[in-house]
Amino acid sequence: MLTIGEFSQLTHLSVRTLRRYHEATLLEPAVVDEATGYRYYAVDQIPTAQVIQRLRELDVPLNDVRRILRTPDPEVRAALVAGHLECLEDELTRTRAAVVSLRRLLKPEPAPIDVELRAEPARTVAAVAGVLGAHEVESWFAGAVVELDAAVGPAATGPLGGTYDDALFQQDRGHALLYLPTAAPPHTGRVHPADLPPVELAVTTHVGEHDGIEVTYGRLGTWVVENAMAVAGPVRERYLVGPRDDPDPAAWRTEIGWPVFRVG
Repeated sequence: MLTIGEFSQLTHLSVRTLRRYHEATLLEPAVVDEATGYRYYAVDQIPTAQVIQRLRELDVPLNDVRRILRTPDPEVRAALVAGHLECLEDELTRTRAAVVSLRRLLKPEPAPIDVELRAEPARTVAAVAGVLGAHEVESWFAGAVVELDAAVGPAATGPLGGTYDDALFQQDRGHALLYLPTAAPPHTGRVHPADLPPVELAVTTHVGEHDGIEVTYGRLGTWVVENAMAVAGPVRERYLVGPRDDPDPAAWRTEIGWPVFRVG
């Protein structure tokens, strides 16, 4: 048997942490002396302590650590760990995107933004539309892309595009429309012909992955205000180069079109 101090040295878990794990029934001593209350651990508990330490380093909650340790099926244990790792990867992706945005925002003198004023004519496109919450956009977008590609395929006459109502940004719920231009828009499943009205746009291009695009939106909006342009209508995006075209996020190009008209 090992005293709690010896076990602490061997596992690199503090005595305080071992006591807390005992109270949480996560790692209970092999023996507790009834007279003194001293805790004693067995040598074969060392691997378990090391597993707990690694899981906690990954910020796995105590309840989940307990489930992993008490699950006899190795496949179930692996699935529990994999699920937590996916959450960590998602969080890491969000953190990286936030860092990229902050670096761009904190530059003392950001590069001037290139903006083009463009008149877009009316046209009919193949589209998938929906009213959705901001948290639903990513999954809805992925499904709509699959349906549009299947319905239009090589008959597409331009890149994928989308329109997004102001309410989606301002109230976290609004109308969105994803489309592919084609000479003869089909009507199948959720895909249907949709009319895009003519519009005047202030257009710029966001370079790189879509996370951090709000920085480009902010700079375009600033340009619009500073150039005495008034906003009217849903924002348009065109995905000139994206994951469907190139796996390298550095190569992605998203065109943002802000509906405008000149004041005065």
